[in-house]
Amino acid sequence: MKRRNFVKGMGLAVSTVLAKPGLSRPAPAHAFLASRSPLGPASSAEMKADVVIIGGGTGGFAAALAAARNGLRVIMTEETDWIGGQLTQQAVPPDEHAWIESFGATRTYREFRTRVREYYRRNYPLTAEARARWNLNPGNGGVSRLCHEPTVALAVLNEMLAPYVSGGRVVLLLQHKAMTASTQGDKVTAVTARSSVSGKEVTLTAPYIVDATELGDLLPMTGTEYVTGSESQKETGEPHASLEARPQNMQAFTWCLAVDYLEGEDHTIEKPEDYSFWRSYVPKRKPAWPGPLLSLTVTHWRNLVPYTYTLDPVNERIGSSVTGLWLYRRIADKSNFLPGSYPGDITIINWDQNDYSLGNIYEVSEEEVKRHLRGARQLTLSLLYWLQTEVPRPNGKMGWPGLRLRKDVVGTEDGLAKYPYIRESRRIKAAFTILEQHMGTDARVKATGKKEEALAAEPFKDSVGLGSYPIDLHASSGGDNFLTLKAYPFQIPLGALVPRRMENLLPACKNIGATHLTNGCCRLHPVEWNIGEAVGMLVSFCLARKTNPRQVRNSANLFEEFQKQLQTDGIETQWPKLTPR
Repeated sequence: MKRRNFVKGMGLAVSTVLAKPGLSRPAPAHAFLASRSPLGPASSAEMKADVVIIGGGTGGFAAALAAARNGLRVIMTEETDWIGGQLTQQAVPPDEHAWIESFGATRTYREFRTRVREYYRRNYPLTAEARARWNLNPGNGGVSRLCHEPTVALAVLNEMLAPYVSGGRVVLLLQHKAMTASTQGDKVTAVTARSSVSGKEVTLTAPYIVDATELGDLLPMTGTEYVTGSESQKETGEPHASLEARPQNMQAFTWCLAVDYLEGEDHTIEKPEDYSFWRSYVPKRKPAWPGPLLSLTVTHWRNLVPYTYTLDPVNERIGSSVTGLWLYRRIADKSNFLPGSYPGDITIINWDQNDYSLGNIYEVSEEEVKRHLRGARQLTLSLLYWLQTEVPRPNGKMGWPGLRLRKDVVGTEDGLAKYPYIRESRRIKAAFTILEQHMGTDARVKATGKKEEALAAEPFKDSVGLGSYPIDLHASSGGDNFLTLKAYPFQIPLGALVPRRMENLLPACKNIGATHLTNGCCRLHPVEWNIGEAVGMLVSFCLARKTNPRQVRNSANLFEEFQKQLQTDGIETQWPKLTPR
């Protein structure tokens, strides 16, 4: 008998109203994304495709691009009016590894990076020196070799997708959120999405459904087995796992914003409603936090020793400060542009001090979701107000009133990013789970007794891509402080993308078969892109060969053919021999 399972989705209320773009930058055009298509108009009650991708973030975009490139018809939904996820709507400059300019990422990810630089060269008044720099870093930020403005990333992503949208191969449903899903046996038969503009619903069907949502929204909707929070040592054997499973112990999320600085001006925002709470709030974490959250003194992410940052929008320059928050996520360095083009540098506030860890926004009631989303917004606004009015300055004065909230940079009326920066989501129970023992340096040294330089990450025969980053966990809703563990450059196994039971649902974001710990190095921009691109190609391969993802993984011949196709399309599956750093 046909079985249908309809489950309500619970998601985020996000701002989708664009502010007027700043005069110093061209506004990216994205009206074409609503163009008509042979798949049917966006207002139709039902739409069909070869693959439906729910979520237009970094992984969802890469999946759509790969699927369309390989001839599939694609429908992709996105809750906000910007595609790109971390790169755009969350306003998070790329976190990348040391070799990103040369290897260790997919060809299309490196193409994206090249296009960002070329977009600046084509459209922005760069200095001759900056224009000639092959590795132009528009923001000269410390977190990445390519710190750039979210609107530029949006324009580039739209450019990359444009031929497939115009050709009718991709239909993008902006401001649509998945509300319900139906299943039959071990397959998803449909997903219904609702427009936040019109309120109309559309039912989407396809042979394959991809969950590229930031929170793994489709997993509970479809009855797909999943885990949340931190697993126990007994379950995973990971040396740094919790002694007991803590499903509600999730990494903090952060609501980012952008500011520039105008010396001699006063751009102090209205005092946030919850400022008095956040001004006196002292985090209760283990190991202990050194004092109030709104302070320049934190516990250092590497060793948890009290550490004091500097903040000086006027004097912090590359080479002059290694502790400066202003440089950390700076996305526009005015010295890269002709005099007068930018009144000041632009930086993203995404720091230890606005990580929100008082509660979670999934696996809790709708009231709690609203409360914690509001709390995160109030925390970030309170941090800005404190920076404008009370933060100690190097000259002994208090506050930087010239810090100006740049609403245009993030495209919202209130100046906060369109969507919070999510570090951890629901994760599928997968055919294979990536563990600390597979990539963590300490865990592998302890298990083998070999020296660190003699080892590497666990090699996976079913590798579909690469990643490299420490096991990097921010403070958690369960009271944990930072945890940073060294990790080897690793491979992404196909088994981590295949649910244990469901046959046509695939993950393409932070919802793969990783643990609370290993999610810490699988959640970064190039890794999420690689995951999405591999999933898009997997769907194409399965439809062409009339097979399914589980069979591809379990058949040596099928997987060898699939891996060769990945490599032909520019997805690296094996690291070269690396010199220890």
